[in-house]
Amino acid sequence: MRLPCLDPPFNSNRDYNSIYKDETGRPLPEQVAAFSDTWELNAERMQEARLIPALMRDNGIDHDTAKLWELWMQALAKTQPRLLAYLVYMTPRLLKMYPLMKTTGSLYYHCDPSASHYVKPLLDSIFGHQNFQNEIVWCYREAINARKRWNRKHDTILFYTKSDKSWTFNANEVLQPHSESTIKKYKYEDEKGKYRLMGRGITGSPIKSKRDVSPKWEETHPELVYRQYLRKGTYAVDYWMIDIINQNAKERMGYATQKPLPLLERIIKASSNEGDLVFDPFCGCATTLEAAHRLGRQWIGIDVAIHAVRRVSQVRLQERCGLREGEHFRVDGVPNSVESALELWKQDKHHFQKWVVEEVDGFCTAKKSADGGVDGRIYFYADGYDLIQNMVVEVKGGRNVGVDVLRSLHGVIERDDALLGCLIVQHQPSRRQQQGYEQEIIGAGTVELNGREYPRLQVLSVPEILDGKRPAVPAPVGRHEPQPALLPVV
Repeated sequence: MRLPCLDPPFNSNRDYNSIYKDETGRPLPEQVAAFSDTWELNAERMQEARLIPALMRDNGIDHDTAKLWELWMQALAKTQPRLLAYLVYMTPRLLKMYPLMKTTGSLYYHCDPSASHYVKPLLDSIFGHQNFQNEIVWCYREAINARKRWNRKHDTILFYTKSDKSWTFNANEVLQPHSESTIKKYKYEDEKGKYRLMGRGITGSPIKSKRDVSPKWEETHPELVYRQYLRKGTYAVDYWMIDIINQNAKERMGYATQKPLPLLERIIKASSNEGDLVFDPFCGCATTLEAAHRLGRQWIGIDVAIHAVRRVSQVRLQERCGLREGEHFRVDGVPNSVESALELWKQDKHHFQKWVVEEVDGFCTAKKSADGGVDGRIYFYADGYDLIQNMVVEVKGGRNVGVDVLRSLHGVIERDDALLGCLIVQHQPSRRQQQGYEQEIIGAGTVELNGREYPRLQVLSVPEILDGKRPAVPAPVGRHEPQPALLPVV
């Protein structure tokens, strides 16, 4: 791996669900956040903090540095517990990343002032202070009008290399444009490009230290005059003026913290070569992946949110980049068979629930009804109703899901003012279960929506969902309509 690019949560103490608003056209405050940047030092995280020094030693970090972290974490637990929770989250991930990097590899860590001065000592511990190369200041214009402090208009990118002797850095690939005043100084042009005439300044010659001599001097004293050609650009510095993405740009994926493509393209051009592997362990809306693809690099992206993975696969990779799943890339960790769905349920029941809800065009909810039974909702518009309507979704992963669960869901939709309800079960119901379900479904009746009758209660199994079956509802709000590829299929 040549280049890990990290744009992890910043410890901003905010939740983000704008991706859902982007899909539905309205904020959904009841829904779980698209991703979370809130941190809590609970008992489990505190236990992880106590293990960090030992984890550092096991990964080759010297005893004194590990001891320093032990003392610092004790202090942070009392003074800044949320910050400690954030650092505890990041430390094992960085430790695992380091040995996977090539000797000539580099790491870019994107953060902001709320965490950057705490992240740097952590990176110094893992990569070595001698391998710190730059603190890059990314400046941008944004409509912020603070009146009690200086307006914050920059983020920080920490640039480390794995070695202090040799690493990839393509300075000529990231040259910055010349200013107009510089270009005007190069008045002449030949087959090699723009140039200006310079005196060599030889002692005792008619031309001493004179600059910008005339063509006449070149004709009469060619040995004293040389042509200075305009280079393609100037070498880049460690403060970058790159604007954030316009809110209406086609590139927008619905993430409040989405980074612009030029930012990632500059990093990838500088610190990797064509064919190298670029890795983004917090890929979110996959700006890094698209930038890597555009520049002919290989890439791997990871995200904890299944919704984000599905959206990235469909919108970023297939529609924007013109790639085909199964041919140009593959998605791991998202169930595509009965067996893999069952395995996800065994490993993480919460993520299994999220996967199921989102697979049927629903949105997971963070709010529970007094009766339970609300794992998600499918939103839709219906004639005769001013507001958006919904189907309540409940997910059960066990094998023996009795009819009482469906009966309870019926009570939930009655009291929750929903029009429809759907129970999703892991396994295909037995004949006896199906008979019980059907009796309850018939008893719940139907509702007419947009000129069509819909069963008020419905049951779907995971095998049916994997075969393409979906709950019977009017067209779900937020179902994505495919767009033509912006890049040619490779």
